[in-house]
Amino acid sequence: MSVLYALEGIRNPVLDFIFTVLTYLGEAGGFIAVGLFVYWCVNKNEGYYLLAVGGLGTVINQFLKMLFLIPRPWIIDPDFTIVESARAGAVGYSFPSGHTQCSVGLYCGIALWHKNKFLRIVCIFLCLAVPFSRLYLGVHTPADVGVSFVIASVLATGGYFLFKKAQDKPVIYVFAIVTVLILNILYICFLFFHRFLDSVYSPENIAEYNSAVKNGFTILGAALGMMASYIVGTRFIRFETKAVWWVQIIKTVGGLAVIFAVKELLKYPVNALFDADTWGTLIRYFITVFIAGAVWPMTFGFFSKIESKKNK
Repeated sequence: MSVLYALEGIRNPVLDFIFTVLTYLGEAGGFIAVGLFVYWCVNKNEGYYLLAVGGLGTVINQFLKMLFLIPRPWIIDPDFTIVESARAGAVGYSFPSGHTQCSVGLYCGIALWHKNKFLRIVCIFLCLAVPFSRLYLGVHTPADVGVSFVIASVLATGGYFLFKKAQDKPVIYVFAIVTVLILNILYICFLFFHRFLDSVYSPENIAEYNSAVKNGFTILGAALGMMASYIVGTRFIRFETKAVWWVQIIKTVGGLAVIFAVKELLKYPVNALFDADTWGTLIRYFITVFIAGAVWPMTFGFFSKIESKKNK
């Protein structure tokens, strides 16, 4: 806590704003948006790599949260204050840091994949700045951030060497997705059957437990969607990632809008038929990810035809 108190002492409105903006770059939504942009518009292999590293890292992160059940810093020490704008994004248990996991996995992965010096400098900066923002804002301890930093770095580095070989050995894609699936199923079983659940069901912890269960089924649905889209994509869909700039904008903005709309529209009918925190969530994210990975890329050929006609 001494580090957090030292950072509390240097807070001011300007730094509060800067680190609040930086911390958003570690949000799961931002990670997914960047991963899909890379998959649609840059390099499919790199897109699979970033999404797989993020998925595996999230499973590990959630497991550790529910294993150790460590409260947030302001709960451990009621005299400690946080930057209030960060409170809404600091839900669940503290250890380890989910924002650090997402940001380091993503930006470290991009830095490893690309040789552009400027891009690497930006990514390295973000690998350090986003985790530091969690400390400055007071929502995580150095242990929370440090453990996530190490896990994400190891996953990104190991995944880089693995996925660089995947173009010649497609079975690596299947291996990565199956690994995420198996670990996530084990994580869900851990939640349901582990002996410490008596303490998790106490009134003060029930919300965190329900959130962890929902996260587990979310990741499971997304991983199944990745598997299905990979199988369908490799057999029936061939799309080019490269395109003129306006086509890339349509692919990215249009794709994200479609996916968000599908995810939200499915919420009502699916949750009416299935439990919202378990099977409803799994089905909704399976369909959403399958559309992102297999259905939306089917439209890219249409955009390419328009581009070709304009170039004639």
